[in-house]
Amino acid sequence: MADKFVVRQKKPDKKEDKSEVMALRIDRELQEEFDALAAKSDRYRNELMCMALRYALDHLEFIPEAGE
Repeated sequence: MADKFVVRQKKPDKKEDKSEVMALRIDRELQEEFDALAAKSDRYRNELMCMALRYALDHLEFIPEAGE
């Protein structure tokens, strides 16, 4: 994989909150990996998950079915 999902330790941030609350079911193993990364990076698990989702959307290539 050429592009890496890079996470650095958190710096103070004064952005206003523009978030929405949403429930999400994930595999326990995935949750544990985010918990471990949160502990290492001084970031909240939610913040890391949002970063990962943004990365996925920014690098997504959608290929529609033939005829669409």
